[in-house]
Amino acid sequence: MAAAPVGNAGTARAAASRRDVFTLGVASGDPVPDGVVLWTRLARDPRATNGGMTERAVDVDWQVADDERFSRVRASGRTRTGPQDGYAVHVEVQGLPAGGTFFYRFGALGRISRAGTTRTAPPADALAPLDIAVASCANYEHGYFTAYRHMAEERPDLVLFLGDYLYEEAAGTYRAKSGNPRSYGGPEATTVERYRHRYALHHADADLQAAHAAAPWVSVFDDHEVQDNWAGGHPETPRPDLPGRRAAAFRAWYENMPVRLPQRPRGSAIRCFRRLGWGATATLHMLDTRQYRDVQVGNDARRTDPRRTITGGAQEQWLVDGLRRSRARWDVLGQQVFFSQLDLMPGPPRGFNGDAWDGYPVERDRIVASWQQARVRNAVVLSGDIHTHYVADIRADHDDPTSAVVGTELVSSSITSEGDGSDHSPEVAGALARNPHLRYGIARRGYVTARFSADRLEAAVRVVDQVSTPGAPVRTAARFTVADREPGLRET
Repeated sequence: MAAAPVGNAGTARAAASRRDVFTLGVASGDPVPDGVVLWTRLARDPRATNGGMTERAVDVDWQVADDERFSRVRASGRTRTGPQDGYAVHVEVQGLPAGGTFFYRFGALGRISRAGTTRTAPPADALAPLDIAVASCANYEHGYFTAYRHMAEERPDLVLFLGDYLYEEAAGTYRAKSGNPRSYGGPEATTVERYRHRYALHHADADLQAAHAAAPWVSVFDDHEVQDNWAGGHPETPRPDLPGRRAAAFRAWYENMPVRLPQRPRGSAIRCFRRLGWGATATLHMLDTRQYRDVQVGNDARRTDPRRTITGGAQEQWLVDGLRRSRARWDVLGQQVFFSQLDLMPGPPRGFNGDAWDGYPVERDRIVASWQQARVRNAVVLSGDIHTHYVADIRADHDDPTSAVVGTELVSSSITSEGDGSDHSPEVAGALARNPHLRYGIARRGYVTARFSADRLEAAVRVVDQVSTPGAPVRTAARFTVADREPGLRET
């Protein structure tokens, strides 16, 4: 890829144009058997307005190759971006061989980006293993993104990001117990410009850039990409501007994630839920549990109203239909909030988190019943949000600890949110004692890895002991397996 001319080197404009415009890295996402989405966003200065970009339009070249030296180019082209797109670039590459590993890069304004690694999904009938890393909840102020660096070093086939890619609060509002070693340095994100600025700070982080460049991501949002605990048309605190805020937040999310054109928002609405396959091994049903949900309620009779929904009726039907049609070895629900029953309150009465699936138990029961009726071979739910690693057996009846195990839930802790954490949390110990279907828990930062193969799921709880300072090592706190057609976790 030849560097484009930059004009008269003696002028201030030429000097500015020679500054690196790929300071936010590169990414890929949502792979299919013949292609993948490539992403970058131009910025000379991540902390400046519009990333320090002043051009009205910029041509951006891209290449996909079989080798890191780009001597065997598979596909290439040119696209255009500008301020109307936040200087973001989305390229949907087609025509690549299935089940391949490829390298990609961009060029613009005389600069060439770093190279990223991406993959296409295997052919539809292939029982190829799938290695994924599961992550959520990356509060920039609460610590360093060390976990992202370790994820990159593991070279997964996919990264599933399950929400809270950033936090919207004003600088210093949300303090971790171990302190806030970094600062957003600005007000609450409420406009598209402020959301763009938050994303730019994240993308400029070297550890996050490494994770994006190592593997394609499949991403969904949760609440903090808009506002803490928002629910459908209901803000956390009374504000008349939620539709406008949603529109700004969704626009910025789309601009900054490697997702496809169907995920481009239309005003204050966005199609986040979608389905991806990994050969005959796994089907990923990625959900949106924010945009269509009923408002949260307390632990009273309203909670069990069968009309209450966390997914909305259309998405629930889409999920049930997908489970019915699936022939994969593993059906994986990638979604945001704790799925299994979780009593977090000591003593009677039981206490439920109304912001999670416990606030919508009748719909949860319908979905669990639907995968049993569909004879789904192996059901796995991947969750985030709660800033704690949990591993759980999903039972046919959450109120009956002797009922059959019909699925598995793996809950990934946060990348940084709530700071360093600990191995021996009284809250986790209490939760394990009150919820017999929970098999493990630890209040450390980190991520979960999962290998789906023809005959088993192998999961590892990966933890980083310290995020208040950079560079901490990663360790495996626990390992579990689930055998094909034998629901129930086995600790190894």
